[in-house]
Amino acid sequence: MTRPLSTEGWQRAVLLLTGAHILIIAASNYLVQLPIQILGVHTTWGAFSFPFIFLVTDLTVRVLGKQAGRRTVLLAMLPALALSYIFGAAFQQGEYQGLEGLVGLNVFVARIAMASFMAYVLGQLMDIHVFDRLRRRQRHWWVAPAFSTVLGNLVDTAAFFALAFHAGPDPFMAAHWVEIATVDYVTKLAVSMAVFVPLYGLVLAMLQRWILGDGLGAGLSKG
Repeated sequence: MTRPLSTEGWQRAVLLLTGAHILIIAASNYLVQLPIQILGVHTTWGAFSFPFIFLVTDLTVRVLGKQAGRRTVLLAMLPALALSYIFGAAFQQGEYQGLEGLVGLNVFVARIAMASFMAYVLGQLMDIHVFDRLRRRQRHWWVAPAFSTVLGNLVDTAAFFALAFHAGPDPFMAAHWVEIATVDYVTKLAVSMAVFVPLYGLVLAMLQRWILGDGLGAGLSKG
């Protein structure tokens, strides 16, 4: 059983988590503009930053509940959209554009921001739904974060790259977005399974000791 937080504590936690979501989304939308090659295949730096958001979401649902997860998404999505556009326009493709970058509408950056908005909402709601159902049915702590991350990342990645780069103004990304999206998804899964799922278990145990008072073994066994 979890120890209930006060209303003030719950709201403070949701606002803190909302801020984390906004920062991760804005950073990832900038990093996705920077393609790299790994073992001869194309991906982006965003593949290494965005899995953080699934870690934050799953911990939110586990500790504060499904309602807190959904509220975090609702609070974060519009500020994240605005910040993604501002940051992306000012530092397009890794180069500082100055204030001139914010004058007028940057179609390339606006498309990325809108694609991120749609993909974020779809991916996070999928992640929350799957995670909440599995954590209630499975005794093993790793099942819910692992499977929700697989499905949430799939929905998010497919929606984002199709909306952002298919027949878009960037010739390279328009030509390679399917390859990049596939590698991006595989990279996210590899990073998530190797780093973020184990990290989820460690952070969950710490939070349970600090906030919930369940103890390490009991908390992890409950998922």
